[in-house]
Amino acid sequence: MAPKFGTSGLRGLVSQLTPDLITDVVRAYLACCEHGGAVMVGRDLRASSPEIAAITLAAIRAAGLDAIDAGAVPTPALALAAGTRGCGAIMVTGSHIPADRNGLKFYTLSGEISKEDEGAILAARGRRWPVARRQPDTFDAPETASAYVARYLDAFGPRALRGLRVGVYQHSSVARDLMMDVFAGLGAVPVALARADNFVAVDTEAVAPETRAQLAQWCRDHRLDALVSTDGDADRPLLCDARGQVVAGDVLGVLTARALRADVICTPVSSNSMIDTMAEFHNVRRTRIGSPHVIAAMQDVLATNPAARVVGYEANGGFLLGFAARGPAGRLAPLMTRDCLLPVIAPLALAQSAGAGIDHMVAGLPPRFTAADRLQDIPTDASIALIATLRDDAQARAAFFADCPAEKSVDMTDGLRVTFCNGDIVHLRPSGNAPECRCYAEAATPSSAQDLVTRYLRKVAETLAR
Repeated sequence: MAPKFGTSGLRGLVSQLTPDLITDVVRAYLACCEHGGAVMVGRDLRASSPEIAAITLAAIRAAGLDAIDAGAVPTPALALAAGTRGCGAIMVTGSHIPADRNGLKFYTLSGEISKEDEGAILAARGRRWPVARRQPDTFDAPETASAYVARYLDAFGPRALRGLRVGVYQHSSVARDLMMDVFAGLGAVPVALARADNFVAVDTEAVAPETRAQLAQWCRDHRLDALVSTDGDADRPLLCDARGQVVAGDVLGVLTARALRADVICTPVSSNSMIDTMAEFHNVRRTRIGSPHVIAAMQDVLATNPAARVVGYEANGGFLLGFAARGPAGRLAPLMTRDCLLPVIAPLALAQSAGAGIDHMVAGLPPRFTAADRLQDIPTDASIALIATLRDDAQARAAFFADCPAEKSVDMTDGLRVTFCNGDIVHLRPSGNAPECRCYAEAATPSSAQDLVTRYLRKVAETLAR
């Protein structure tokens, strides 16, 4: 499958991300998006990322703009730095997908590009710009990571997590060293775990059973109060309680929104429905899956009411802050791109202030549980065709879900989301970033939700194999 824009920028096989294609896309972005005359470039720790970043920087300089090399930094750190400088940004990352893939994520002066911006970039492609040689006159931005660390130390203070033993599953996350500094600065005792030399694709929304078992083992072996990690470019969090149980990303979103006293929440249809039953959140806006859709909804809210305490989050845990919030120690400026640290730090600090563990905070929420996983190496066209059939043909849908209770409602906002009369939910959609078919489920118990995911991914595989 040729590189294309998905839910989070341009993605494709490394072998297809040629210098010509990278140059073409970057020059198209520069031609039609606001960047203020300068563009910062960051990257994750994939083996292919330094070369792609070098081509990107050269294309920016060849266009006569200032090219600022931020180096290997988290995506939210790059977005924060670009917003502070008032310039554009490009992050070289494939996020959570395997190492044989990579991509580009773009930011304008107003933040992450919109779907309209994507369309404009695609329309501006095809000029066949010459591939520029490496340019020596780029500028470095060593403060990018330190400013991101300071954001959380200043807002939460040195006592926020005092005394907690926090495991940091480092793998190949671009935030692996930064997380050690942040948690130490907040008063915790960080314990480094499993640093990897090669890129490890960690999907915080679909944690493999063997990984879950390892997380639990680390918690026991190191007597941890919590364990944290991120995906490759650190815009999606992972948090485990003291037993090594993974806290779902949309649960982290609810706890973070509560900690920040948000009053408007924008979140995709795939997020846990518990939020709709909580009186403290009287305004919940559901969107399609993907941060551009969440950001668009947040911007709509702020256009109507600039004082709204609006936040966004996704089922993968990425959290977006749309207002100037207050932490225990200071101000927390808006950051409307997926962030991995806020939805980990805020719930842990909330639990610490209550004298409880994160498991206690989760237990106090309405008892709705989600699970998610995906089938990999599934052609996107095949997923789209199957889901379209189930969406449009009620008899085919009834046969596919024959072992579930009667259908109560169908939501086609993004893929196919079916709610059954017993309250169970199954949601199927093609991935926007990779050749995968994703399944989300919701039920009254964790085991029931996981069973639904396992059962219906198996049925998808069987159906596509016919």
